Amino acid sequence: MCQKNVKGQGIMTDCKSTVVIPNYNGINYMEACLESLYAGTSKHFHVIVVDNASTDGSLEIVRQKFPQVRLIENTENTGFAKAVNQGIMASTTPYVILLNNDTRAGLTFIHELEKAMDNDEELFSAAAKLISLYDRDKTDDAGDFYCALGWAFAKGKGKNPDLFDKDYDIFAACGGAAIYRRALLAENAIGLFDENHFAYLEDIDIGYRAKLHGYRNRFVANSIVYHAGSATSGSRHNAFKVRLASQNSVYLVYKNMPLFQILLNLPFLAAGFLIKTLFFLRKGLGRPYVGGLLNGVRLCASAKGRAHKLHFEGKRIRYYIAVQLSLWRNLLRLAR
Repeated sequence: MCQKNVKGQGIMTDCKSTVVIPNYNGINYMEACLESLYAGTSKHFHVIVVDNASTDGSLEIVRQKFPQVRLIENTENTGFAKAVNQGIMASTTPYVILLNNDTRAGLTFIHELEKAMDNDEELFSAAAKLISLYDRDKTDDAGDFYCALGWAFAKGKGKNPDLFDKDYDIFAACGGAAIYRRALLAENAIGLFDENHFAYLEDIDIGYRAKLHGYRNRFVANSIVYHAGSATSGSRHNAFKVRLASQNSVYLVYKNMPLFQILLNLPFLAAGFLIKTLFFLRKGLGRPYVGGLLNGVRLCASAKGRAHKLHFEGKRIRYYIAVQLSLWRNLLRLAR
């Protein structure tokens, strides 16, 4: 718990971070997730659980066993993006940590993330190392990257976690276990998570926006979280996830790239979408994937999609160039 001290006319708090956990029917994971947080070396932090109308009793477990947790209860499943935005807006600490409910935090999870942010004011976010909960010899995510094919991918997936023992810059932090500088989330320049995403790629999108404003995102090797994976959607590939992710992949390009950059990347993007279409056809998921692409086009053409389009500003051209170079470099990372 955090201690509050009155200093002058203001109120100071020992807490640097608020951990925001979105929950939707997470009864199999929620208790262990919260227990792991409170067992860690960091003792001064807030926790907000945003519940998306769970019906499995997970909300009651939080209420009964963790009375120190602040609860935000929604009457419908609002999706990941809106839920975490509610938690962010309810927080008051300098940092906000997003954590999936199907995780168990390592002992120094919070401390290492806070240390990374304290030591580098140019960081917008920092990501923990995600290790498979059920196979501790396999990495789940060692930093997220985005390439010119229009693909987002997790570095190190399936590899030995010991290979990723150094910190390094990444394209974006995986929203399943990451810390963000709250002041930048509250600013109009970067802003909150885009609720048009509902779920999937919203973390790539916000990391992309931060880079276009000159900030960086970082992987923190010593901040460790064990992740079950696909606890809400049910599997790695299913119709719901495929349709939503393909929709958002189109929207991500539209909203963050000016027209000249879309044209520059068009051959890569066309190839990327074609390869993914063939991949999901072979898995029997071609219809939801193509349907998602069409939904993405419709979202881009809609009033709510156009409202979130980032307008190009010449003063930030150096950041657009830096991002473009990273999109090409990440093609090489993808091939490794």
